[in-house]
Amino acid sequence: MSSAEENNKALVRRFIQEFYNRGNMDVADELLAPNFVARDALAGEEASREDLKREMAEQAATSSDLHFTIEEQIAEGDKVVTRYIGSGTHDLAEYEGLAPTGVRITIENIDIDRVVEGKIVEERSLSDTSPLWQRRMEQERIERERFEQELRVARRIQQASLPKAVPKIEGWHISPLYRPAREVGGDFYDFHLLSDGRVGLVVGDATGKGVPAALVMSTTCGMPRLAA
Repeated sequence: MSSAEENNKALVRRFIQEFYNRGNMDVADELLAPNFVARDALAGEEASREDLKREMAEQAATSSDLHFTIEEQIAEGDKVVTRYIGSGTHDLAEYEGLAPTGVRITIENIDIDRVVEGKIVEERSLSDTSPLWQRRMEQERIERERFEQELRVARRIQQASLPKAVPKIEGWHISPLYRPAREVGGDFYDFHLLSDGRVGLVVGDATGKGVPAALVMSTTCGMPRLAA
């Protein structure tokens, strides 16, 4: 291996240590060419030097112990291939739509950097983002289960608030039908026995769905009962 290739490897190692591990944004201006471009092999996206600095700042803000470890490096000509592993506890801020949960995430990365006259001018990246997708799917599963549980609670509140029997009035046959459009509806009805053998009918619709709407419905049903 030539001394130039060794220098290129050292330059890339320094960039990873300073930029990713120490959060030194100035080193990006020193080691990345002004026309630097990073290409994501899977997403097909491109990023400039400023884009990379912004993305790194956002990523560092999500973890209190983010660290990158170089596992392998190969240099040939003006290209340096680096396999490194980033690992950190997601405990500070949201990342990629995922709320912090304190779970440690480890991602393997392979970068191909092209170095020209002591500057990195181009980088092609390939990252194993399956841990992030697994986290996202798990979070979506938890959110879905929470939502379904809330609907079950709302349904029980709602059904408990509807009248259990229909009042009997001479000359009248009352046959109510209640069928919500979704799992839990905001509509409600109730009967109230008034003076002189009269019957009051209340029909309403609570805005929204879930437990809050069911509680509004339950409270509203109780107010006419007190008034009656």
